[in-house]
Amino acid sequence: MAETGFDRLINRYVDFCNDTCRIDPNLYEEYSVKRGLRDSNGRGVLTGLTEVSDVNGFKVVDGNRVPMPGKLYFRGYPVEELVSGAGGTNHGFEEITFLLLFGDLPTKEELSAFMEVLGELRQLPESFNRDVIMKAPSRDMMNVLQKCVLTLYSYDEDPNNLDIKNVLMQSLKLIAQLPVMAAYGYQAYRHYYLEKSLVIHRPKPELSTAENLLRLLRTDGKYTELEAKVLDVCLIIHAEHGGGNNSTFTTHVLTSSGTDTYSTIAASLGSLKGPRHGGANIKVQQMFNDLKENVRDWENEDELKSYLQGLLDKRGFDHSGLIYGMGHAVYSESDPRAVILKSYAKKLAEEKEFYDEFALYDRVERIASELIAKNRKIFKGVCANVDFYSGFVYSMLKIPTEIFTPIFAISRISGWSAHRIEELVNNGKIIRPAYKYVGTHQEYLPLDKRQ
Repeated sequence: MAETGFDRLINRYVDFCNDTCRIDPNLYEEYSVKRGLRDSNGRGVLTGLTEVSDVNGFKVVDGNRVPMPGKLYFRGYPVEELVSGAGGTNHGFEEITFLLLFGDLPTKEELSAFMEVLGELRQLPESFNRDVIMKAPSRDMMNVLQKCVLTLYSYDEDPNNLDIKNVLMQSLKLIAQLPVMAAYGYQAYRHYYLEKSLVIHRPKPELSTAENLLRLLRTDGKYTELEAKVLDVCLIIHAEHGGGNNSTFTTHVLTSSGTDTYSTIAASLGSLKGPRHGGANIKVQQMFNDLKENVRDWENEDELKSYLQGLLDKRGFDHSGLIYGMGHAVYSESDPRAVILKSYAKKLAEEKEFYDEFALYDRVERIASELIAKNRKIFKGVCANVDFYSGFVYSMLKIPTEIFTPIFAISRISGWSAHRIEELVNNGKIIRPAYKYVGTHQEYLPLDKRQ
C-alpha cells in the first residue's frame, strides 16, 4: 500500500520525537534541575507544608540522615495505633476519614452521626447508574471513576462554589459514592464484556464502606467478618500518605488553580491510575503469576534467587529490571503499611488455606531485599512496600484485578479531600514550578521559503 500524506506526517513526527525532542541528560545537572521534584539523593524537594499526615523513613543523628523503621502518622497519630484501635471494627475507615477531615478522632456520637451521613449519601443520583455507567461501559474502572466524577458536576446545583462547607459536602458525597461507582462499573464491564449475568445490589446505609464494597461486588452479596475487617484495614492504610505523592500533589496543584472539586478529583484519579503509582500492585500480581510458571519448587531458595536475579538482569518477566513491590522513595528499613498488611495477609491466608502462597511471598520479600541491596549497592536498606502484599490480599478476598486500583482510590479520596480543603483554607499561590528553555531561537520564514 502506498504511503499516504498522513503516513508521512506521522513518520516525520516520530523522527522529531526520537531526535529533536530528546534533551541532553547532562543539561539537567548543569542547570541543577530537580527532575521528578527530587534532589540528587532522591529526596523530595520541599514544596509545601501540611498537617494532614507525616511520612518518615529516616532520623537525623549528628547531622546525618540514618535509616530507621518507617513511620506514618495521620494527624499526628501513628498508623499502627489507628489500625489496632479502629481496625478492630469494620468501620475503621470511616473513623480515620473523620480524623483526616476534622483533625481529631471522633467521639462515639460523632462517629455514629458521621456514618449515618455517609450512609445517606451513598445512593447515586436517580438514573445515574443507567444513564452514565451502564450506557457506556468501560474495560478500565479508573476511567469509569473519572467519567462518573466529572459527570457529577452536572448534578451539582453549585459545583464551582469554593466555600469550605460546600467543598466538604462535595467531598463527603464523593467519599460515599466512589465505592458504588466502582462496583457498578465493574458489574457493567462483567455483563457487557464477559457476558455474565448483570447483578446490581443497592448499597445499605447501615453498612461500612468495606462491607458495602464486598456486598456490591459479589453476586450473592455475602462476606465473612474477617473479610470485611481485612478490607477495612486495607482502606485505612491507603487513606493518606503525605502531600508529596503524585496523586495528592496533583490535588494540591489543581486546587491551587481555583478549579472545582470534581475536576480536581478526576485529575487525581488519572494520576493514581498510572502503573508507577496506584497500579503497582497489579504488576506485583502479574510478576508472581510469572514466577509460579517458572519456579517449580516454591521452597527452593536457589530457584527463587535465580528467578529474581533474572528480573534484576532484565532477563525475566517484563525485562524492566525491577522486582515489583520492593523499594520505596522514603522508607528503607520497613514500610509500616506493608508490615500491617502482611500480618493481616497471614490471618486471611490461614482462613482461606493460602498459607503456601503466603510463605512464598514472605520468602521472596526476604530474598529480593538481599539481592537488590547487593546488585544495586544500596546500603540504606530495601523493604517491601504496601503494593507487595495488597494484591495478594485482594486476590484472597476474591476481588477482581480490575478493582485493585479503584480500591486505592476509594481509600485515598479521604486524604485528597483533606489536602484539598487544607490548600483552600491556606489560600496559597497557584503552584507553578519553572522549566528552563534549552532549545534554540529561530527566525520565522514565510511559507513559500521553507524547505
